[in-house]
Amino acid sequence: MIPASVHPAPGDHELLVRLTRLIESFRRPRIAVVGDLIADEFICGGIDRVSREAPVLILKYDSTEVTPGGAGNAAHNVAALGGVACLVGLLGTDETGRRLVRRFPRQVVRTGLVRPAGYHTPTKTRILAGGVHSVRQQVVRIDRDSQPVTREMRAQVTEAAVAAVAGCDAVIVSDYGTGLVTPALVAALKRRLPRRGRRPAAPILLDSRYALLKYRRLTIAAPNESEVEQTLGVTLGDDAHALERAGRELLKRTQMRAMLVTRGSRGMALFEPGRPTQHISIYGTDEVADVTGAGDTVIATMAMALSVGASASEAALLANYAGGLVVMKRGTATLSGDELQQAVATDLASGQHG
Repeated sequence: MIPASVHPAPGDHELLVRLTRLIESFRRPRIAVVGDLIADEFICGGIDRVSREAPVLILKYDSTEVTPGGAGNAAHNVAALGGVACLVGLLGTDETGRRLVRRFPRQVVRTGLVRPAGYHTPTKTRILAGGVHSVRQQVVRIDRDSQPVTREMRAQVTEAAVAAVAGCDAVIVSDYGTGLVTPALVAALKRRLPRRGRRPAAPILLDSRYALLKYRRLTIAAPNESEVEQTLGVTLGDDAHALERAGRELLKRTQMRAMLVTRGSRGMALFEPGRPTQHISIYGTDEVADVTGAGDTVIATMAMALSVGASASEAALLANYAGGLVVMKRGTATLSGDELQQAVATDLASGQHG
């Protein structure tokens, strides 16, 4: 039997008070968000008819929306929760980049954005189709990557990032694989942070899609289950022992203080050295509306919580609530501190947790 703590039972007043106080403190933190900026574009249309040219649907165009993705979405989530996000990364001077900048609220500080001439903003275009009385479904996604990141671009971003982290309470590193984020960049950030003993005073959180094992001795990483499988070459599924071995292997190889594996409808699993694994069941329902950007919400919530003194366990619980809420929203969504507070209060009082 694998030892594990489970989600707290309803009526846990002490935990409710603790989580409530943490959320109430969310208006204090400044979070540096460093990494890959991506535009999430949603093109919506209604189903008109089937084409005579090919067996495909013809959509009657309705609207286009561009929202921040990647590091931009993490920063947007920090701001929505009540904090200030100091955003650092590459952004194009193209129309997509200009539209993206306009979408950021004022709580996202943009002085760290590097905008090289000729750089095209990486864009993920999702085509959504639906009728007047039906839910719109994603039909296809088109990815437009940027050109390769040059040494000069990376040097400019590193300089901006080192300046940004100086006055921040936590750092989020968002690595979507464009080549901008490297272990050398993260090492430069660690050197700039004030220290408590051998560790940086401010927590550093990592969200890396493809290069988790390249990073060492950060505060916490939050890979999803498929990323863990790809990283270690294993299959997890419902095998609790395989999950336990994988989580402990990641901790050992990265030497991080904690590892949070997000598992979709299976919830989350938090691994810490010398402690039993904490399995957290999914909040809400597994009938999700859209998982786009949910990982950014999770990492942003954890950064906010850790920056105001939460333990890794408390931060994971809050991130689980946040993730459960945001997947019920369409598109690349955020949530407010009030929404998070309401979910915590309702769940711990009534036991509606799934």
